[in-house]
Amino acid sequence: MMNQNTQIVISEDNDGHAALIERNLRRAGIKNDIIRFEDGYKTLEYFAKFKEDIDFRPYNSFILILDLKMPKIGGIEVLNEVKKSLLLRKIPIIVFTTTNSPQEVDRCYSLGCSNYVQKPIDYTEFVNAINLIGKFLLVNEMPSLEREVIYDISR
Repeated sequence: MMNQNTQIVISEDNDGHAALIERNLRRAGIKNDIIRFEDGYKTLEYFAKFKEDIDFRPYNSFILILDLKMPKIGGIEVLNEVKKSLLLRKIPIIVFTTTNSPQEVDRCYSLGCSNYVQKPIDYTEFVNAINLIGKFLLVNEMPSLEREVIYDISR
């Protein structure tokens, strides 16, 4: 079972998609707190507050479900900024987007996304994809941001 101190952050500009994601994560058994931001700017602003304000740390880990095509700041920039941060880079990021171009998939994995899932257009397939993501999250251990251990992977 996923640690209850893990918050799920949804960065998604489409209200209908965001509602479907949350509803179907709940149906999959996810009981964690979920917060949603409708653009990349607000998502980065939230994580910046977490980084800067020691009192603003009700969660010790996060999962980010990230759309790529968003206003103000797009998902690629959000992914890049989160993975550049020494504190935030351990956050698992699931890219959930309509884009399925091989170049975009490669780019996201190169920047450090954990998973890349194309949003199905069909409603039933969309719901099934979120259900599978929810079940996947239930069996995963999430890295804690409280324990900042830097490993030398150059060996």
